[in-house]
Amino acid sequence: MPDQAVGLRGLRKSFGSVEAVAGVDLDVADGEFFAMLGPSGSGKTTVLRMIAGFESPTAGTVELAGRDVTRLAPFERDVNTVFQDYALFPHMSVLENVEYGLRVKKVPRAPRRERALEALRTVRLEGFEKRRPAQLSGGQRQRVALARALVNRPRVLLLDEPLGALDLKLREEMQIELKAIQREVGITFLFVTHDQEEALTMSDRVAVFNQGRIEQIGTPAEIYERPASAFVAGFVGTSNLISGEAARAVLGREGTYSVRPEKLRVVADGGEGAGPDEHSAAGTVSEVVYAGPATRFVVDLDAGGRLIALQQNLQVSSMDVMGLRGSRVSLVWHRRHEFAIADVNEAVPREAAHP
Repeated sequence: MPDQAVGLRGLRKSFGSVEAVAGVDLDVADGEFFAMLGPSGSGKTTVLRMIAGFESPTAGTVELAGRDVTRLAPFERDVNTVFQDYALFPHMSVLENVEYGLRVKKVPRAPRRERALEALRTVRLEGFEKRRPAQLSGGQRQRVALARALVNRPRVLLLDEPLGALDLKLREEMQIELKAIQREVGITFLFVTHDQEEALTMSDRVAVFNQGRIEQIGTPAEIYERPASAFVAGFVGTSNLISGEAARAVLGREGTYSVRPEKLRVVADGGEGAGPDEHSAAGTVSEVVYAGPATRFVVDLDAGGRLIALQQNLQVSSMDVMGLRGSRVSLVWHRRHEFAIADVNEAVPREAAHP
């Protein structure tokens, strides 16, 4: 990979009898915003720590810009890490916190100050130089931690769930800010998160981790629209899996198939049926969850199983949709929106799987 920033080959890590990372191969391009997504215990943070040099692999290699750094100390690697707790020095000002890494490297005062101020401008914190961390909001502290990492101009910036301590609204704002900053500085960002929305919102590509292995790598759209396994379909967003008797009755074939809730159209009993390129499944609405801009309908199918449909509330109120609980409906979707979850751990469109 000519423009490789990070390369992992056969990476493994065991803690006693527990294999936390069970053979990971990964290439991250220079200047890419790459997310490692997975539940707690899936191995993503351990992989990040091995890239940073905080953990030594049991087997395999870590390369940075084509150079094997597997046995190098953290300070010998061209990376910096931003942690969830930020780890700011409370007795130092914002400017002193940002300058700290340059002081350790014995960068002279004038260029050190200039680079620190430039880093603060990059994260939109001009005018905050003299404040202490205790005088800042959570989002501002997060930006200081980011500036402190950027000031060293690393080849790769490692971010270990840095938005986890923020409230929802601030977290959403910082997702947009982080992506904008990454585009501006052009540094490779390697971002660890268990939050699917964060990964889909910010990343150029995503690796989905499960039990120490990578289940799938792809763009956010590929991961979401074409999940490679039942785990990816269920973990990244909400997915409906149609299998067994329901697959035979509704689709006319064996296997397991995925269709996203927003692809389903809820049709009241007696309403317009499925078109020539659509499938439909009849059932009863067992639950209605009103969520402001959208409503989730939980439908128990006559053929067995349960599907969830997501419908935007364009012209309806909460009272309108709540009244549908217990009613008979059909769920309709286009065939191109269903994907076979293959036994070989890959997902293919229905048309490709069944020409």
